[in-house]
Amino acid sequence: MFKKTGLTLAVLGALLTSFSALAQEPLRVAADPVPHAQILAFVQKIDPQLNIKVIEIPNGVNSNELLAHGDVDANYFQHLPYLKTQEQALGQKFVVAATVHIEPLGIYSHRHKTFAEVPQKGTVAVPNNVTNLSRSLYLLQDNGLIKLKPGFNDPATDQATPKDIAENPKQLKILEIESPQIPRALDDVDLAVINGNYALEAGLVPAKDALGLEKSEGNPYANILVTLPKLQDDPRIRQLAKDLTSPEVAKYITDNFSGSVLPVTVADSKP
Repeated sequence: MFKKTGLTLAVLGALLTSFSALAQEPLRVAADPVPHAQILAFVQKIDPQLNIKVIEIPNGVNSNELLAHGDVDANYFQHLPYLKTQEQALGQKFVVAATVHIEPLGIYSHRHKTFAEVPQKGTVAVPNNVTNLSRSLYLLQDNGLIKLKPGFNDPATDQATPKDIAENPKQLKILEIESPQIPRALDDVDLAVINGNYALEAGLVPAKDALGLEKSEGNPYANILVTLPKLQDDPRIRQLAKDLTSPEVAKYITDNFSGSVLPVTVADSKP
C-alpha cells in the first residue's frame, strides 16, 4: 500500500516537475498577422506572466503541418470545418483548446456598388480550399446570386461545390483562387469572396466595404486555438485559452475591429 502510494506520488511529482519545466519555456503559437497576432499581442499585455512566442505565418505556410511536426505548440488561424479537413489530409489528430472569434466572409467589388450592377457572365473569385469554397457558395446564395441544389441546407455539414449550383440567373463564372491572392484580383473580377483576415490585411473594412457579409448568428466558422492531444493539459495552453475567451479580449476585439471581427465571448462592458 505504502509502496503504491509512494510510486503514485513519485509519478505526480515527475509530472509536476515536467509541467514546471514546460511553463518556463515560451509557448510557441503560429498565427496569421491579422487579427490573430494582434489579439495575441493584447493577451501578452493583460497577462505578462504567460510566456508566449508569437510566430506570424506568411502566406503559403501550413500552420497545421508546423504543429504536427512539433515546430510550434499551438496555432490560431483557422475554423473547425477547415481543421477537420486538415486532420484527414495530414493523418493527425488535433485538439481545440478555445473558440475565440468569427471573421465574417464577405463579398467585395471594385467594379460595382450593388449586386444589381453585376453583368451577365460576370466573374466571381472564390477561395479554392474545400471548406471556404463551400462557405462562399452559401454566401452567394444568401445574397440571391445563385441557388444550390435541394439538400444543401447546413453550411457546416453540407459542403457544396460549383457542381451543386442549381440556379445561376446571371450565369456567373466561378473562379477558384488561393485565398491570400483574392484581394489582389479585385480589379480583375466582378465580385470577390474574401476571408475576413485577408480582407483586413488588404485594408478593407468588412463591416463597411462588403456588399454581402456572413451573419454571426449560428456561424460555424469561429476561429479556434488548436494544439496537439499531448499538450491539451499543458498549463500554458489552458491559460492562453482562458485569456483568449476572457471578457477583456472580447472587448478588445469589439473596440478595435469595428464589427469586422466578432468575439464569441460577450465583451466586458466596463470602461
